[in-house]
Amino acid sequence: MNSIWELETFYKKREVITIGAGFTGLWTAISIKEKYPEKSVLIIERNAVPMGASTRNAGFACFGSLTEVIVDSEKMGWKKTLDLVKMRFDGLQKIQHYFKNSEIDFDLNGGFEILNHDEPLQKLDEVNQKLKSITNVEETYFLSQHKIQEFGLGKSQYLIENPCEGSLHSGKLLQKLLEKCHELKIEFLFGTEVENITEHSDEIEVHLSKNLSVKAHQLIHCTNAFASRFLDKEEIIPARGQIILTEPIEHLKLKGTFHYDEGFYYFRNLGNRILLGGGRNQDFKTEETTSFETTEFLQSHLENFLKEVILPDQHFEIAHRWSGIMAMGTEKTPIVKQLSERQFCAVRLSGMGVALAPKIGEIVAEMI
Repeated sequence: MNSIWELETFYKKREVITIGAGFTGLWTAISIKEKYPEKSVLIIERNAVPMGASTRNAGFACFGSLTEVIVDSEKMGWKKTLDLVKMRFDGLQKIQHYFKNSEIDFDLNGGFEILNHDEPLQKLDEVNQKLKSITNVEETYFLSQHKIQEFGLGKSQYLIENPCEGSLHSGKLLQKLLEKCHELKIEFLFGTEVENITEHSDEIEVHLSKNLSVKAHQLIHCTNAFASRFLDKEEIIPARGQIILTEPIEHLKLKGTFHYDEGFYYFRNLGNRILLGGGRNQDFKTEETTSFETTEFLQSHLENFLKEVILPDQHFEIAHRWSGIMAMGTEKTPIVKQLSERQFCAVRLSGMGVALAPKIGEIVAEMI
């Protein structure tokens, strides 16, 4: 049994409960508290620190490579694609508005995409024209051939540059968001698993382990790929992203964030080390999982990619390996909606949580 002190503090009834303390959960709670300062907001997180994708991504501050935008426009149409690109772009602007670049290692060092055929170049002018109203630059994407040699890249026929993208430190961004939450008097229950949810006409009850529960007026699901446990009617496909990080490399030429093969491969410099992730299109079925393991097949594949494309004729050693879990669907539009009288969700961010979460939080705050 719990004491009266615990029941009247940590487990007392709140106005809003958010499940998940990743980027989406934190930005959502911040947006709600800023819009409704009088509301009590509690975030429940099952891990000691946020996991999923938020602390396990590659630290890209990006809104979409040229080929990604082209493919999305063909699948979803231009309106949905541009709405999504705008949300990502505006999200990155909001991050820079809230925090100093030095606080989160934000570096607008450019985004690049390697191409080995010229088909996307035929649509370069069209895409730039479409994105002009979003990025406010004449050429969001342009050819940067001289940098292929400058960066020491192999097997690269064309290099597209995007000056509006960069990189950041995901861990430091999460820490700053947590600080903001504490400043706004948002409360937390870390290391707490949600077992079940019961919705009543006048309240919602979140059942925790050890026969505990906490009640609220409204509940928001922000657990991305892990939300399918409670949102079984939504199309949420887990997608594991495996990553490798090299030891420091002397005289490293590479600087910036890079995409390859419609964004299925992504790499960047982390100081004088290379961080490389992706390749799940080599083994889609195995990577549709919520397991945080790495596989010998994909790890070996990523190392070969390092040898052939990023660091040809250079010695390197792998210092660290990890994986994160994203959420995908048949299209890249996130699921942000009201599920019932008292439940809402903001999930399926398609690997773009860093950029999308700041604006998705605003949308949820408007919905509740």
